[in-house]
Amino acid sequence: MQAASTPAAKPAVSRATYRHGDLRRVLLEAGIALARSGGPDAVVLREATRRAGVAPNAAYRHFDSRQALLQAVRAAALVAVAGAMQAELDALAPDLPPADFARASVRAVGTGYLRFAQAETGLFRTAFAATGQFDPEAPAPATPETAGLHPFVLLNAALDRLVEAGVMPAERRPGAEFLAWSAVHGLAMLVIDGPLGQAIGPQMQQVGQRLLDMVEKGL
Repeated sequence: MQAASTPAAKPAVSRATYRHGDLRRVLLEAGIALARSGGPDAVVLREATRRAGVAPNAAYRHFDSRQALLQAVRAAALVAVAGAMQAELDALAPDLPPADFARASVRAVGTGYLRFAQAETGLFRTAFAATGQFDPEAPAPATPETAGLHPFVLLNAALDRLVEAGVMPAERRPGAEFLAWSAVHGLAMLVIDGPLGQAIGPQMQQVGQRLLDMVEKGL
């Protein structure tokens, strides 16, 4: 299954298009394309304006700094991660028994997360770049595909299903999202940016399924 991705940037925008208010979108698309190819460090406002075909001063009406553009690109990347996770959830058989569906939901969000990390490494790095205080309650911008859901929201919902289905004792639920997220994110980063890239990179998805087994049993 292909991970959800965001639209590629358009190389240029006309002055007429700019006057009709599309410049912010084009700059954002350029920033997303930069992140996709080079991660958060590649998101540079001047390069985004060059790709958009406008003078840097025009960009400041929409993004007053590189940090502002990076924050917008990061939000779009989070939407893309959530889209990959939601695609796995949507593929689950709806008639599974509640306990099986709850377990499958946790596995689905983890699988989508790992697949996105490997397929869209630049956007994945950008989505979780240290660009400010993390607010787990703040949803990503709404899109038809994700309805504004943040990856953290999808994980929490899957864990709540475990409790509702009687798979996880309610007293073990507090903080479980941080434990599960840390385990899965740790594997992703050790493979894409750490020492495990060559060792298990080609088998990341298989190893990921074993990790998700461990997470489920540990919860």
